[in-house]
Amino acid sequence: MLVDPMRALRLMVGLGPGVAVTGVGGRRGGPLMVEIELTERPCCGGCGAKVHRHGVSEVRLANLPVFGRPVKLVWRKHRWLCPHQGCAVRTFTDQQPQIAPPRGRMTSRAARWATRRAGAGRAIKEIAAELGCNWHTAMAAVQRWGRALLEADASRNDGVTALGLDEILIFRRGRYRDKQWSTTIVDARKGKLLDIVAGRSAEGATRWIQGRTSRWRRRVRWGVMDLSGPYRKAFTDALPKATGVADPFHVVKLANSAVDDVRRRVQNETTGGRGTKGDPLYRIRRLLLKAHERVTERGEAKLRGLLAAGDPRGEVRDAWHAKETLRMTYRIRDHQVAVEALDELSRDLRDETYSAELNRLGRTLRDWRTQITNWHRSRVTNGPTEAANNLAKLIKRVSFGTANFDHYRTRVLLYAGKPDWTLLDTLTPR
Repeated sequence: MLVDPMRALRLMVGLGPGVAVTGVGGRRGGPLMVEIELTERPCCGGCGAKVHRHGVSEVRLANLPVFGRPVKLVWRKHRWLCPHQGCAVRTFTDQQPQIAPPRGRMTSRAARWATRRAGAGRAIKEIAAELGCNWHTAMAAVQRWGRALLEADASRNDGVTALGLDEILIFRRGRYRDKQWSTTIVDARKGKLLDIVAGRSAEGATRWIQGRTSRWRRRVRWGVMDLSGPYRKAFTDALPKATGVADPFHVVKLANSAVDDVRRRVQNETTGGRGTKGDPLYRIRRLLLKAHERVTERGEAKLRGLLAAGDPRGEVRDAWHAKETLRMTYRIRDHQVAVEALDELSRDLRDETYSAELNRLGRTLRDWRTQITNWHRSRVTNGPTEAANNLAKLIKRVSFGTANFDHYRTRVLLYAGKPDWTLLDTLTPR
């Protein structure tokens, strides 16, 4: 069987009709250099007249490897001149989006492959090494095609009924390592990352929500958050008809923090310093934070015995009981009963006979009573938002840190945003 070597080469490097291979070369151990040019003479895009050649320039494009060897396409682009003096176009060069988009340094075929690899969580450095190009070329292609994919997938944000907001640390910058935060926006029902906006104030999240259609905003029934004032303001300003929900994990975590604060203070007052392994309260520091139903009989005896030994005024015991009582409110099925139970707990904790830490906890429960008890109506949590944050952190670890928010946002959305990858083959990025 006779095989046209040039046709076989065009197929291997992904070239279609209308493209001629004019030469093949390359040094041993280096990339395979494939010279190409377009065979068809174009017409002027302004007036439609026949054009004349006006020079040639070479553009080198990274392409997918062949048999493990990197490939570089050397595209000999012809410059064309329109003979009409009054034409607005006058001169232009060959353009073929199937080969590469304008000003690209990588073929469309390789850029799609690189974008898919980035969406699978691969490091840009590894992608660049496989393509035989530098990091900046690979990242530019992923950014360009990834952004085009996310913009084309307009239906990705549809059908949201519960919206979750949470903060995530991106990087530290400057001499004093100032923390740079961002806000993750998640569909709390489907567990899909919708977007990431810079900052953790109400402004960024509010602007993003207001950028959606009025129909989209009307559909959102629940706004899920931790005990964050800025995020509560964002939901109040941008989604006034949505019902705010405080995440149960963060509510219980606040109670655990109160227990820890009381234990440390009492421990310092009774021992005169920080806890050591022989101090009673230090020995039960983990038992105090553990769910009571998970404590064994032996642990129960240890807990009560060491509380009696190291807590003379019963302050730690009171904090522990308050934490367990708050946890038990989440077992109540009826919303109104839960509201009454939380009101009673917050009122008791604000009594002056209790410690300052419990007074502060009681005030927080009072201020957030509506959002806390709305969980009994919605049964929705910020767990999917925390899961999206974990996926975002994986990208940061793979990258060994990041300092460019736009690059980070694109890579995280490709990895955790669940875009429609079938659209990638139909794209022609700007």
